[in-house]
Amino acid sequence: MADLQDVLADTEAMIKDVASEGGEMARELRERIASNLQNVKAKLIETEQLVANKAKVAAKATDEYVHENPWQSIGVAVGVGFLVGMLVSRR
Repeated sequence: MADLQDVLADTEAMIKDVASEGGEMARELRERIASNLQNVKAKLIETEQLVANKAKVAAKATDEYVHENPWQSIGVAVGVGFLVGMLVSRR
């Protein structure tokens, strides 16, 4: 995320420079902006895939735990439901 924020900050700075420049300098800055945006898109896709994979692993681990410990899982669900019910009923 820090890399993405750096790239976006650089791109914003270049956009401001393009607004004040013309000619060859503006063309070069537009090319650099396009390149930075491509990098951001690639990083976002990579991050999305990483998050999706981690979510799948977490879901699989949760599913396995529930199948191995059904009564504990039911107890936890009942406890959480009870607490949420208490909090909602106070409002």
